[in-house]
Amino acid sequence: MKLIILQENFKNGINTVERITGKSLNLPILNNLLIKTEKNFLNLSATDLEVGINWWSLVKTEKEGKIAVPSKILSSFVNFLPNKPINLESKNLNLKLECENHQTSIKGVNPEEFPIIPTITENKSISIKSNIFCQNLNQLVDFTGYSTTKPEISGVYFLFQKNSITMAATDSFRLGEKKVYLEKPLNNLPQDYSLILPQRAAKEIINIFGEKEGDLNIYFSPNQILFETTLSETKHPQVQLISRLIEGDYPNYQEIIPQKYNTRALLSRNELINQIKLASLFSGKISEVKLKIDPKLKKINLFSQNPDLGEHHGHLNAKVEGKICEISFNYRFLLDGLSSIKTSEVVVELTSTDKPGVLKPKGDDSYIYLVMPIKAG
Repeated sequence: MKLIILQENFKNGINTVERITGKSLNLPILNNLLIKTEKNFLNLSATDLEVGINWWSLVKTEKEGKIAVPSKILSSFVNFLPNKPINLESKNLNLKLECENHQTSIKGVNPEEFPIIPTITENKSISIKSNIFCQNLNQLVDFTGYSTTKPEISGVYFLFQKNSITMAATDSFRLGEKKVYLEKPLNNLPQDYSLILPQRAAKEIINIFGEKEGDLNIYFSPNQILFETTLSETKHPQVQLISRLIEGDYPNYQEIIPQKYNTRALLSRNELINQIKLASLFSGKISEVKLKIDPKLKKINLFSQNPDLGEHHGHLNAKVEGKICEISFNYRFLLDGLSSIKTSEVVVELTSTDKPGVLKPKGDDSYIYLVMPIKAG
């Protein structure tokens, strides 16, 4: 293998794929990047056997070939190089790099030992704006939970319908659901196509594709899913992320979403966040903060108590309708939900002291956040 590539392009490619390497003790080959040439393209690949990432760039190729190289040393070295052309050449399982006044040789490993990253050949695919998909996914990706008995909740649930995509995530204590309404209908998929994407893959999708302006192509198969962006000038793939899917049925979470409320409050999101943070200083071991919503006084009172530190009372004004309600929540879960809402005002809906509370952005019914109360002992 022999080629020339700009340092900035090479660095971007390495930074894209290396994020899933370096964590395998049982299979050292997974700590390497696979570097290979395909005609006038350089291809970098990495995998942890659950997620695989491919990256391509146009380069000046003098000789085709491939080699696997430890990702950590390669990344560290290339990041220090000036933004000049780099000459890459593999010979006898060594990767030689020349850039301006730097000449380095990195010991590689047999590329034939590198696992094959699967591809999806089925003709089931959709396209959606990359930044829109990632922004919506980011609103709930942190709400999944790790469970050996219920592995389904360790991933993000997707329901693809003709005119919308529904995303949901829960850890049994809180739940986020986001509906994305599409400008163009999805015609390449059967209606109501659902899957569960591991949280790790979902976070990497946000990291890799979140800032891209173009289309994100999504390809489906029964056990795997592929996300892809392409090079504008050639329509050749630029970045691919392929992930296994979590098997099983996602919990029927719609059953616990309240269809009506007895108490509703509209208030400033930032003021509520600040009041909860103040109350959290005295919240005790179970992170409890009590809310009392009073329609007559048009206020929300917050109370927290710690036998070792003291207690805190706070209140803020709100537009309140319905019945008076007292309820306790884990303040961390409240803050997580409020952080995922971007509007300046937030809606709080309550049914009773033992039913989940609902947070919504003002004027946006596409997103809801449920949080289970702390029941009185």
